[in-house]
Amino acid sequence: MVDVVPARAPGETAEEALNVMVQADQCLAIQRSAGALVLSSLVIGGATTAVALHSAAEWIWPLAWFALIVASNACRIYVCGFEACLPNPPEKQDCAVVERQLRRITVSSFCSGSVWALVPLLCGNQPSSNDTIFFMTVVCGVCAGSVIYSAAYAAVPVAFVTPALAAVAAWLLASGGFNYVALAAMVFVYLVALVHASLKGDRTFQANSRIKNEALFMAAELRQAHAESMRSALELEFRATHDPLTGLLNRSGFLHEASHIEVGPAARRANVAMMLDLDGFKAVNDAFGHATGDRLLQDVGRWLQNRLARHHAVVGRWGGDEFSVFFRAQGFGDAPETIARDLIETITLATSHSGGPLGLSIGLCTGMDCPVADLLVFADEALYEAKRQGRNRSCAFDDTLHARLRRRRDIERDLGDAMSSDAILAWYQPILGDAGRRLHSLEALLRWQHPVHGWVSPPDVICAAAAVGLAERLLRHMLTQVLCGIAQRAAAGLGCDDVPVAMNISPREMSQLPVDEIVLGLLKEHRVSPRLLHIEVTEEIALDTKAAMTRLQALSQAGVAIVVDDFGVGYSSLDSLRGEHVRQVKIDRSFVQGLMSSPRSRLMVESMIGLGRSLNIDVVAEGVENRQELETLTAMGCPLMQGFYFARPADLTRTLEWAANADLN
Repeated sequence: MVDVVPARAPGETAEEALNVMVQADQCLAIQRSAGALVLSSLVIGGATTAVALHSAAEWIWPLAWFALIVASNACRIYVCGFEACLPNPPEKQDCAVVERQLRRITVSSFCSGSVWALVPLLCGNQPSSNDTIFFMTVVCGVCAGSVIYSAAYAAVPVAFVTPALAAVAAWLLASGGFNYVALAAMVFVYLVALVHASLKGDRTFQANSRIKNEALFMAAELRQAHAESMRSALELEFRATHDPLTGLLNRSGFLHEASHIEVGPAARRANVAMMLDLDGFKAVNDAFGHATGDRLLQDVGRWLQNRLARHHAVVGRWGGDEFSVFFRAQGFGDAPETIARDLIETITLATSHSGGPLGLSIGLCTGMDCPVADLLVFADEALYEAKRQGRNRSCAFDDTLHARLRRRRDIERDLGDAMSSDAILAWYQPILGDAGRRLHSLEALLRWQHPVHGWVSPPDVICAAAAVGLAERLLRHMLTQVLCGIAQRAAAGLGCDDVPVAMNISPREMSQLPVDEIVLGLLKEHRVSPRLLHIEVTEEIALDTKAAMTRLQALSQAGVAIVVDDFGVGYSSLDSLRGEHVRQVKIDRSFVQGLMSSPRSRLMVESMIGLGRSLNIDVVAEGVENRQELETLTAMGCPLMQGFYFARPADLTRTLEWAANADLN
């Protein structure tokens, strides 16, 4: 027998499930014993009929009784059935089905026992005859056999023996006489013994069945728990390696899958990595909402998978609107440039319903022995170059980009040590008033000469600091250099103690760092007056977030002057002057350099000078390169100027020497 453990129904307790399993075992045991019971009942019934026909004068009653025996046993066969004939074995049924089947078997057993209860009618009116003793013995034997074969479920044998033996006892009592009364009492005692044996057998069977089914049940529960844990583990693994929005591989999953392709047992072919970025996605996301943006990313993910399926490519979402692709080139049709061009030309298939024109920029890198992670870094560098060149195009990683990437990595690696060793310095360029005859202030400029790559531009240093998490440290380092320089300048006794120093704050620093707390804290620590420090910001900062405005206002209220740098080339330049914290603006050098050749530039400079005069804001003209520009700006009434014509940026020592030796009169 194959033990089948039914699944626990919703809301069903373990005890209830075990009871169903025990009842199913009882039902199956009764069904399996039905064949032997029916066969023995027919054989014994036939022998009893033969004896009755031999002894009785009438033959109708014995034959009628035997017909009832056949009918009752046919009913039992129909109700019980055989295991092979059952459409659904009881182990697979629920509680109601099993209980209903047991009731049917019990009723059929009672009907069969009632037929055997008619045996006394075959004895006639002579209880002392030998035939009567035979009939009584047969009934008692049949009852004993029923108990033996049906011990699994007490109700079935009890339903059979009770009417049969009760009829025998009643017939004996009706016959009268001490012997027959005593015999009836013995039959009653026999009935009680059989009922007791049936109940005991029932309890024993249930106990054994419960032990077996508890083991099966526990095994089934363990299998189910194992299956659930496996499903949970697979789900967690999927979540850990896939992007929840698009269903594509995330970074870790992508690297894992791509590494299998990289080390696969294939002929030596070039591995290709691509980094893709949607051009114009931010505009769509801002205009139509994040829900539309999410659907767009999902559409692009499906489109990429379908478009690259024939290349057996691994596709992932790298983050935001950036996707990654890795595959092994197998022939001319797998040329990276061809695939990239096809993707750029067909991106509209995935984004045509987005509500705005979208493009695709792709960076790609091909290598034979290069690890996947390095290929992706190179492809990302190529992607940056593609976007710098104008977007909606592809760019392949080459030696030039490799050199630029190596330079940036070296800068990021050495930046911390450069600050620790004071290799990053503050250089100064003077800002002059009165047509170059008065030192108004100094502008502090970041300077770092890398031991391998030479001079590094300030924007590259700032980007490197942000990339490696050193932005705040760099700000504190430069500000400390400036404040120490102010103290050193005072100690030199050159009469320029009250000349303020302007220091530039990048948009990234202003938006991500508590600049006001850092600046005011270091001013207090170095005991420097806030009026000796100017903070230069771009127009983007002056108009940026509420947090940036709050920081600028806090600095201004403390006495730090705010200067708007590169005025005239940002967006909404006039609006940047509305804040009361702005004390000075610097005209971008592009206007000054075109002053002599462009009437429009001359008009713009005159307008800016007049605007500053109207708003009581100092105006500084950057990039003065020759005396002609100086005289022109002086004629326009520009109050402050700065440029190589007066002095080039230099370290503090040379700047102080210049201040001491310059003829500013």
